[in-house]
Amino acid sequence: MAQLEALLWDVDGTLAETERDGHRVAFNLAFEAFGVPWRWDEPHYGKLLRITGGRERILHDMRDRSDAPVLAAEREQLAAAVHARKNAIYAELVATGSIPLRPGVAELLDETLARGLRLAIVTTTSRSNVDALLRVHFGADWRDRFAVVVCGEDVARKKPDPEAYARALDALSVGPLAAVAFEDSPGGVAAARSADVPVVVTRSAYFPNDTVEGAIAVGPGLHTRRDWIPGLPDAEARDGPVRLADIAYWHTRMELVSQFG
Repeated sequence: MAQLEALLWDVDGTLAETERDGHRVAFNLAFEAFGVPWRWDEPHYGKLLRITGGRERILHDMRDRSDAPVLAAEREQLAAAVHARKNAIYAELVATGSIPLRPGVAELLDETLARGLRLAIVTTTSRSNVDALLRVHFGADWRDRFAVVVCGEDVARKKPDPEAYARALDALSVGPLAAVAFEDSPGGVAAARSADVPVVVTRSAYFPNDTVEGAIAVGPGLHTRRDWIPGLPDAEARDGPVRLADIAYWHTRMELVSQFG
């Protein structure tokens, strides 16, 4: 059994509920800024989250819009422009402090560093979005906390393709079984598993009941040791945030529990 050496973190929906509280709002404000009459309500945006990447979501949505540009080049141009404006708006929203980290996340990050393990960001959102969120919570030197940061600009293929995880593992110089990934979406889980990285799933607002395959643990969030599958020892008697020892427990048992989803 490989020793646990690193925790690999997705961002949107995993570190924070950014999709619900930030990205959707920013998309709609960007549409408004460009005079585009499209608005994404919460159910529709939830469906679009099956498409990885903001620009890609806009292009996908255009397929069903009779008022979208006809030419592919014009669609690409509009999607790129709206997405750039959306990222700027998102950064402004995050800067207000209105998007907190999910409960239990900061504590586990701090404990991981204190215990000498390494942290990595593995996301296919943009680097500017990651910077906007983590700068608010950890300051301008947030990057010093993470040994590796892989963002959307760093890969040719976004999740569920495993490229982002493969790049992170290579940069960390660790084998996949020496790491644990944190994800909330089926696509993210598929990306990590395709790279042979064990995955802990923290259910999020937009993926509360989705089927996930191959996770070593699935639960409501890092704020509680209760209601996880598989359950943690003494969880009912000793509730509280999920700790590094709990992650190590799932990691050591991963061959037994990886069938849970």
